[in-house]
Amino acid sequence: MKILIFIIIGIVGGVIGGMGMGGGTLLIPLLTLATKTEQHVAQAINLIAFIPMSAASLIIHAKNKLLDFKYLLWVALPAVAASVPASILIKKVGGKVLSRCFGVFLICLGVYQLVMLIVSKVRENKQPYENRKNSLYKNLYK
Repeated sequence: MKILIFIIIGIVGGVIGGMGMGGGTLLIPLLTLATKTEQHVAQAINLIAFIPMSAASLIIHAKNKLLDFKYLLWVALPAVAASVPASILIKKVGGKVLSRCFGVFLICLGVYQLVMLIVSKVRENKQPYENRKNSLYKNLYK
């Protein structure tokens, strides 16, 4: 039964990762909550699973001409440089602290996405009103 749960978690993480949203954002909490995997182990599993997931996604995105290499080095180099000290720091931090930090990160990410959704909806609803208002004024002053 536990293997089936791991398979389902892998599928969900793969779908989210394939969309480019970072499968680990969902994979790590699912592993720790559904399978009682330790936070450090869940993060390690996520990193290992990320390699084939990202390779497959990269090939498909390249075939669909969705890649833009213009800013690749500006993103990749700082990310690699930051990952080294972060990996060293993780070893010194306990699992509970790590879980809490990851939870705070997920909450912040969720709040940010909710705010951005609300802002986009407000802008979307404003736009038609302004267009209607402008066309009304044009019709009045013809």
